[in-house]
Amino acid sequence: MARIGGRSLWLAWPAGVFCAAAVAAMIVLAAPGIPAAVSFVGDTLRSATSTPAAVETAPAEPAQDCRHLYSQPLWSSMVWSPDALLWQRRTVALSTPEAVTAASPTVVVTCHWRGSAGRFVETTVSTVTPEGAAAVSTTLAAQGFACAADGDTTHCARTTGDVVEVHDLRGDRWVSSTLSGWAPDDYAAIVASHAFSGG
Repeated sequence: MARIGGRSLWLAWPAGVFCAAAVAAMIVLAAPGIPAAVSFVGDTLRSATSTPAAVETAPAEPAQDCRHLYSQPLWSSMVWSPDALLWQRRTVALSTPEAVTAASPTVVVTCHWRGSAGRFVETTVSTVTPEGAAAVSTTLAAQGFACAADGDTTHCARTTGDVVEVHDLRGDRWVSSTLSGWAPDDYAAIVASHAFSGG
């Protein structure tokens, strides 16, 4: 083997022996942990390929406040909209006071979002009797709303200029939304879903 200039053979041998001894000592110290490491890796691989256990979750409850009326993406988009300000209150539906009078609803929550340049979005969730729900549908249809039944849900909507009014009724719940100059994607469908079943 060719010698490299400037290397001292009498220093290289002791350094090599010292390194070999250090490696041997590390192997001896690590040996007791090898079975545990092999077991850990095996358990990790088995758990990654096995079917996860079913996790029981409580059924979602219908939304009772503004935070739970919105999905996380919709909530974020509303909160971060320019000049957005939320009022949570218990006032009757903004749209069609005639329907409110006919139904005599009990308000669960009203969420009023004010945005920039006078635009706003307001949703009222109320409970109504079966007779009240029928009165709402009849009143809305008489006022020019397009109403349609889809399974157990009645959906009524009307657009006047830049104001969109949407009403959804299912069971004892009435969800009324008014959007003026502000139309977040799928707003009415999302709030109705959360109002009826929590999402």
